Amino acid sequence: QIQLQESGPGLVKPSQTLSLSCIVSGEAVTSVYNYWMWIRQSPGKEPEWLGMIDYSGITNYRPSLKSRMAISRDTSKNQFSLRLESVTPEDTAVYYCVKEWGGRYDAWGQGTQVTVSS
Repeated sequence: QIQLQESGPGLVKPSQTLSLSCIVSGEAVTSVYNYWMWIRQSPGKEPEWLGMIDYSGITNYRPSLKSRMAISRDTSKNQFSLRLESVTPEDTAVYYCVKEWGGRYDAWGQGTQVTVSS
């Protein structure tokens, strides 16, 4: 059974960099046709797709965040990571790592609350 677990700081100061990791168990991040996503949800808002890295390492980002965002992976640790620079309070949200396969989001992490505040 596949499991995803986010980790990272719960509090980040404005203008700093947010770094989150997602540890994957039960399936390799290099498994063919798997796509690994970051999604966030702020209070009162719809979930927002941030970006993804696929099984071959190709990335794709939300255009509005592309300039300050990077997704990477460490295949030796079977995990993938999110880096978001120059955060503002508008980046406060619950961040989820998610697996997509066959057009479906079929595995989610439990989510991690990130608050941007001084």
